[in-house]
Amino acid sequence: MTAVQTIIEEILQRLEEKNQIRDDTLQRSRELIRTCGLVTRAVHRHEMETAAQLLEQARQQARAMVLPLKDHPDLYYTGYTGDALKEWVEAEVLFAIVNGQELPRPETLDVPDRSYLGGLAEAATELRRHILDLLRRQELTRAEELLRWMDDIYDALILVDYPDAITGGLRRAVDVLRGVLERTRGDVTLTWQHERLTQALYRAMERGLGE
Repeated sequence: MTAVQTIIEEILQRLEEKNQIRDDTLQRSRELIRTCGLVTRAVHRHEMETAAQLLEQARQQARAMVLPLKDHPDLYYTGYTGDALKEWVEAEVLFAIVNGQELPRPETLDVPDRSYLGGLAEAATELRRHILDLLRRQELTRAEELLRWMDDIYDALILVDYPDAITGGLRRAVDVLRGVLERTRGDVTLTWQHERLTQALYRAMERGLGE
């Protein structure tokens, strides 16, 4: 075997190893995204025990996905890995906010900043569905609390003014969040107005009956 052939053979072995890690990461990223979707669904259904169990499963899947990438930063920072971590952040943040827990930090989750920012924006967007459920149950005070979370997250994210190549397309996610936030604020406002009107009518009826 010539010197060139020896070099190429060594490169091929390394590429074969990287390709296998890539295939494994793709599969693990799909599994993680699927589990995070189940977490979000369980939260919206108010099945918090199930959500907590699924979230722990997602944490294990995330660790299993990123551990083999320690020596392969190109695979760690690629799209499918980042997307899966973003979905995990979304699930973690949504669960924490809805359950009144401390907001998880990027260093605690050990995720890239761009994945954290994207997950934060999408979690805030997902809060709309939970708020609408609260409005239907006339839990207006709690709905307002979650609306403030949406406001706080949006106000913080609009300060992140960097190119999409750095933030992973955060600007689009924030634009979506802005639209969802305005619609949700309108829904909460209308519900409060309806509640006040209803209470005023009840009081008027009670006064009329008392006369």
